[in-house]
Amino acid sequence: MALKSTIYKATIQLADMDRHVYGEYPLTLALHPSETEERLMVRVLAFALQLPADDQRGMLQFARGLSDTDEPDLWQKDLTEQIVHWIEVGHPDERRMAKACARSERVTIYAYAASTPVWWAGLETKITRLRNLQVWQLAADESQALAAMAQRSMQLQVQIQDGHVWVRDEKSAVEVLPKPLWRPENP
Repeated sequence: MALKSTIYKATIQLADMDRHVYGEYPLTLALHPSETEERLMVRVLAFALQLPADDQRGMLQFARGLSDTDEPDLWQKDLTEQIVHWIEVGHPDERRMAKACARSERVTIYAYAASTPVWWAGLETKITRLRNLQVWQLAADESQALAAMAQRSMQLQVQIQDGHVWVRDEKSAVEVLPKPLWRPENP
């Protein structure tokens, strides 16, 4: 018998002063049986960080990610089903990044965990041709602190200002400072 996903519900109150994106966003998230709460919370953070200011080019949605190798963790598709933005969480290999860059206008990777420097050292020189790619690193202690906030029902306040991200729930607060690993000058 296959294990089923666990459903999490989150409401994000977002105040992104850097991009002028504000609002309340109810989310229903499926925690895949092989996924950790840390990865789930990084997906929630990626949603908050990449939510477009409007939906003229489509809405940002959670995709099947772990369940389907042809889909990212999140994506934004326009009305013609063309992929505008492909967002991955974790440590994808260079082939997956290249495939994503070929299929989408923009690709964003959020790497987390203590093993990120080792993963990045093996990729850094291999992805220089991928001009529409951005790679961000979250410190392991920050992503673990986000994981500690995970509950089946969550109310989260996310404030973004000057590249700093504060995530709060009713009990705790975490400051996250995403570090750019790869941002071409003209993506």
